[in-house]
Amino acid sequence: MTTGPKLGVYVHWPYCARICPYCDFNVFKARGGDEPAVLARAIVADLEAQGALTGPRELTSIFLGGGTPSLMDPAWAGEMIAAAKRLWSPAADLEVTLEANPTDAEAERFAGFAAAGVNRLSLGLQSLDDTALSFLGRNHDAATAIRATKAATAAFSRLSIDMIYARPGQTPRAWAQELQTAVDLGAEHVSPYQLTIEAGTAFDRAVRRGTFTPPDADTGAELFDTTQRVLEAGGFEAYEVSNHARGEAARSRHNLIYWQGHDYVGAGPGAHGRITDGGARQATRAAARPADYIARVAEAGVGFAERETLSPHEAAQERLLSGLRISEGVPLVDVAALEIAPGRIADLMALGLLADDPQRLRATPAGRLVLDRLTQELAL
Repeated sequence: MTTGPKLGVYVHWPYCARICPYCDFNVFKARGGDEPAVLARAIVADLEAQGALTGPRELTSIFLGGGTPSLMDPAWAGEMIAAAKRLWSPAADLEVTLEANPTDAEAERFAGFAAAGVNRLSLGLQSLDDTALSFLGRNHDAATAIRATKAATAAFSRLSIDMIYARPGQTPRAWAQELQTAVDLGAEHVSPYQLTIEAGTAFDRAVRRGTFTPPDADTGAELFDTTQRVLEAGGFEAYEVSNHARGEAARSRHNLIYWQGHDYVGAGPGAHGRITDGGARQATRAAARPADYIARVAEAGVGFAERETLSPHEAAQERLLSGLRISEGVPLVDVAALEIAPGRIADLMALGLLADDPQRLRATPAGRLVLDRLTQELAL
């Protein structure tokens, strides 16, 4: 089969056993019944319809995210993976990632997901401190997290772990010890995220009530610096603001699809996609509620609630926003539509926020600390 540019596939499984108080993703409490099985079939049908829209492509990655996709029947995951591999030409090193929580019940299903075609697990440890896990609303403790990590290492060839820091009262010393313990579990990829209080979440309401106060900016910066120091000492490269890998082969190929501006198909309730058609970048968004998504697929073949063509300026803004997050930056040619004045780039270089690179815009370590502001300055 002739293949076009590389493509990623994102599948959103929206159900969770518990809704975490910091989460603002498109998630729903798992309640059983027939809907999950119907949704799984609708996702496969959606992928098949989108295969006709994209044409031949090299399939670089499949990412089963959510929500908690490790709650689904592994056989359903196998059907989704098989459909994607049938519709597009899988790369020899195709990456197939599943997000999971480290509960004993989910760990017991790891072998089934590996048999279904998953070769990389993204495990949401979030913390290895029981008090912090309770605060974060997690339904596992540290001992369970460690057991699940060991089970994941046995079942999958590649393992990534997520951690959350900048929690109320957290000190750099305590965070360094906790992060080192996580590193010692042996994952090749670590994604440490600063706790962000997102509008409309339970944590947002708690902060407004005065229940707790997030760390101030100076403490957050100190915790960020601690993160870089501990992971660098452990052999990890910060190839993206919140993603660290032990060598290039350990980087998330799926996330690089986003950050390097490649196309990706989104299937499942609320999933976003970016598809290039006739030289124009198209943004897609699926219907958010599972029942609505199922109905859209049944009626229209695809689950899109929205599909719009981005202007060259809008596409360049997206490219800048994602490309500045990674260490390699973004080629200037990719953001030409923004018409960034050379003088503005020179000013930001003089401030130490951009690297001296005539071909690319690359944030320095100092620039990464103020990345939102840096992006705004360039995208004006």
